[in-house]
Amino acid sequence: MNEDLSALLADIRACRICRDTPSSGMPLPHEPNPVCVPSAKARICICGQAPGTRVHKSGRPFTDPSGVRLRNWMGIGEEVFYDPARISIIPMGFCFPGHDKNGGDLPPRRECRAAWHDRLFDAMPQLELVIAVGRYAQDYHMGAEVRPTLTETVRNWHAVFDGRPAGGGKPRILPLPHPSWRNNAWLKKNPWFDTELLPVLRAEVTRLTS
Repeated sequence: MNEDLSALLADIRACRICRDTPSSGMPLPHEPNPVCVPSAKARICICGQAPGTRVHKSGRPFTDPSGVRLRNWMGIGEEVFYDPARISIIPMGFCFPGHDKNGGDLPPRRECRAAWHDRLFDAMPQLELVIAVGRYAQDYHMGAEVRPTLTETVRNWHAVFDGRPAGGGKPRILPLPHPSWRNNAWLKKNPWFDTELLPVLRAEVTRLTS
């Protein structure tokens, strides 16, 4: 029997594993503020990396320039994006992980994946599409389908997407790069992303949110 999502979400919001009893590295350097949006109705799940500083403060996923670009990629506005009946958002790490010595974001905390992810996705059997944003999400959701580099993984999107036919019992997957503006150079070097992958992404989002 699948776990009750509301009870599971309450447990996640109260989670302090990475702060009080970390299993990997140093404790979380600030108070936890888990950010995720599970849903018993949404047929799409956006699976990214971890909240940044803005999301840590707002408590709402993708309230930053990356969110603006991601919504543009998907062809939807905030009304659809933040409707939990249509879009679920489950990052690999629920809390902002802190900064590294160079000022960049640390990787997602491993405790989230170990404690929560299998349970969450088992409790959402209605999902039909997983949008795997970045390498951490792709490693979890794609397994052996991940290629040596992110570019190769995203470039292989057609085989990955078609390899799980609609209605086949597992959600289809579309791998994306991170929508950070730091990836502007990557987008210029890979124009096929805009011309080949994004039209399919937008069509699927329209189909599954209508």
